[in-house]
Amino acid sequence: MPSRALVTSYEQELQLFPDRWHRIGLLFFAVLLLGWPLLANGHWLTIGNLALVAVVGSVGLMILTGFAGQISMGHAAFLALGAYTAAILGERLALPFWGVLPISGLVAAAFGLAIGPFALRLRGLYLAIVTIGLLFLVSHLLHSFPDLTHGVSGISVPMYSWFPGEAGNHDFLSRSQWGPLQLDGDQKLYYLFLLLALGATWMGKNLQRSHTGRAMMAVRDNDLAASVLGVDPARTKVIAFGISSFLAGVAGAMFAFQQQFITIEPPFDLHMSIEYIAMIVLGGIGTVFGAVAGAVAFVLLSPLAELLGRHLPLLDQLSSAQQSSVLFAVLLIGFLVFEPLGLLGLWLRIKRYFLSWPFRY
Repeated sequence: MPSRALVTSYEQELQLFPDRWHRIGLLFFAVLLLGWPLLANGHWLTIGNLALVAVVGSVGLMILTGFAGQISMGHAAFLALGAYTAAILGERLALPFWGVLPISGLVAAAFGLAIGPFALRLRGLYLAIVTIGLLFLVSHLLHSFPDLTHGVSGISVPMYSWFPGEAGNHDFLSRSQWGPLQLDGDQKLYYLFLLLALGATWMGKNLQRSHTGRAMMAVRDNDLAASVLGVDPARTKVIAFGISSFLAGVAGAMFAFQQQFITIEPPFDLHMSIEYIAMIVLGGIGTVFGAVAGAVAFVLLSPLAELLGRHLPLLDQLSSAQQSSVLFAVLLIGFLVFEPLGLLGLWLRIKRYFLSWPFRY
């Protein structure tokens, strides 16, 4: 049964917003996203910032796992590299954030491209084990240079809007006045993160429809058949590792800017990697929609799960983090059993219902 209106040309197939309902939905979400920092309190604004960070990281993991079919349990390692690159560049060189973000992504991408060739002959659980080893390798590397990373004590993450030495305050997180609009640090951070999240989503969507993205999905489905059709599986997998790790590095720098002080473990451990896998599974494997929806749902439902866990028997004896983990585990198992496509599957059901209305079959 179709989940969209019938298309009759390739140009219609490539349109992101083909009809007025898509445009109405785009306008609604634009108003919601732009008005969120002006209406939400500090707590929910922080949750919104973390959700945008998760969107960038989950799109990166979706490119590697959802598009190319490469299971990675070391996604947190690339986030850690991006976060510590941002912290070191800000502390030692006082670079502005607009220079720190791409450099953090490039540092993580360099490690991703370096690990990519070692994973060419591996797949499934064997590749997952290798990426777990990468997670502990990066953790050991960061602990081995305490003069640079401050070791287990953690490191502060300054965020500058311009180079030092000039007159004026260049702290990005300070309160700013733009005409009648006054924004504090978290609000400015939200709008910056929103631009980065939209850019990552746009890039992931266009990559999915490009020759490279189709090659990734061909390798995911059957790399031998893809090679017969002229796709180079090795090159495709390395590209997927590079793009995925770049976005993860950017997400790590965003996370460091939001936290303003980071340590190695936690949060950059196996638990974070599993959380990102849960995001793309919850949203729906293989689509950018699944990455975005899963990340937003995961982050926004976490405080609600903690509130619910206090009133449930047996769970009230656990910590808030453990309560949230147990409830999300039950939710994820339910999706895997009853709706393997995740939130994407629910969205397709809704679309099919309205497309076939008033007929139900």
